[in-house]
Amino acid sequence: MKVILSRKGFDSANGGVANPILPDGRLCPLPIPDARSERRYADVRFAHAGLPATHQQLGALVFDLTNGKIGANDCGHLDPDLDAGHVARAAGWRPAFGQAGAAQGHLRNRSIGAGDLFLFYGWFRQTELVDERLQYVVNAPDVHVIYGWLQVDSVCEPGRDAGGNIPVWLRDHPHCAPGFGRRNAIYVARKRLDLPCVSGGIGGGGLFSVHHPSRQLTAAASTLRSQWHLPGWFYPTAPAHALSYHGQMARWQRRGEHVLLQTVGRGQEFVLDCAHYPQCATWLAELFADR
Repeated sequence: MKVILSRKGFDSANGGVANPILPDGRLCPLPIPDARSERRYADVRFAHAGLPATHQQLGALVFDLTNGKIGANDCGHLDPDLDAGHVARAAGWRPAFGQAGAAQGHLRNRSIGAGDLFLFYGWFRQTELVDERLQYVVNAPDVHVIYGWLQVDSVCEPGRDAGGNIPVWLRDHPHCAPGFGRRNAIYVARKRLDLPCVSGGIGGGGLFSVHHPSRQLTAAASTLRSQWHLPGWFYPTAPAHALSYHGQMARWQRRGEHVLLQTVGRGQEFVLDCAHYPQCATWLAELFADR
């Protein structure tokens, strides 16, 4: 099995602000802006008892956090699509994630397919409600946090399949739209997660409900969200077996039972082959222990 740490959601280039950690600790990943999409932020529900009624959809959240630079009627790229409650669904819906271009080429070259596990992470920051307006807490740290998962059941390739093998319920996924070319794939989740050391009954894709220290990648004392604090077993057994794009050993520093990793400046999909890291099973069990 391979684990893919996949960077998604608002970032400095797409959206320009952090994804919010809501006042009660719940994570709210924001789809990046996409002028080609027909999915408005106002159309994406985000029911949450801790928010005012006016903020039960993503339109109000992005308007507040971007100071109106992105509005409720702007459109977003709802991908990875992990929450059944975001929009109305056709029968048979499952979580799904699309990738294209060079990033998809990297996944294809690493033979990502059935059984492999995406762990989606993004840039997050703590927020608070002030006069029914969501805003970032002053001096709150910027951190990379794992917010969701998808274990692959099957892979569809709209550019190659010409729609013939795309399930009806998947045809409104953003990566089924024209313009992505042939190097374009959609990873469909299993119905149920199937991992060693993780108890049954968990869906094959979904969102972690709250911010938890075990799912924060950024080192707690670091001013750089790109500096990660990881279990010691992540230290490469050999440069060729390192988390992809991170084979330069100078990026890794041992810190007792942990390691510090200075991640690359850009990149979307970082692949780890668990065949070289048997301790990964225990780490995954910890990630899913408190969803």
